[in-house]
Amino acid sequence: MLTTHSIDTHFRDKESSVRKTYDAILKTTNKWGTVTEEAKKTSIHLVRKTAFAGIATRKSVLILTFKSPTDIQSKRIFKHERASTNRWHLEVKLDSPLAFDAEVKAWLKSSYEMS
Repeated sequence: MLTTHSIDTHFRDKESSVRKTYDAILKTTNKWGTVTEEAKKTSIHLVRKTAFAGIATRKSVLILTFKSPTDIQSKRIFKHERASTNRWHLEVKLDSPLAFDAEVKAWLKSSYEMS
């Protein structure tokens, strides 16, 4: 049986700030160019040519995974995973649209440009 996933199902039973944070990310990334949303079972991928962001929703936070050519040392990044020689997957928790600030936008813009 083929199961389809929708963007809206990821926000069911979540605090409204989670959806507002996601909407703030979309508003910003759409200014950079074409962004496609792909709902997966456990996350939403934002895609340029390839996925540049993964978004997992939790009850009161959104977990943003993005690519980077180097590891980034920041207290805000709670997971650092080396994917290959020149690629890191990094994760940050965002609890409100205000947490999606200039620093996180710059990280995400770099990921977008890598895609």
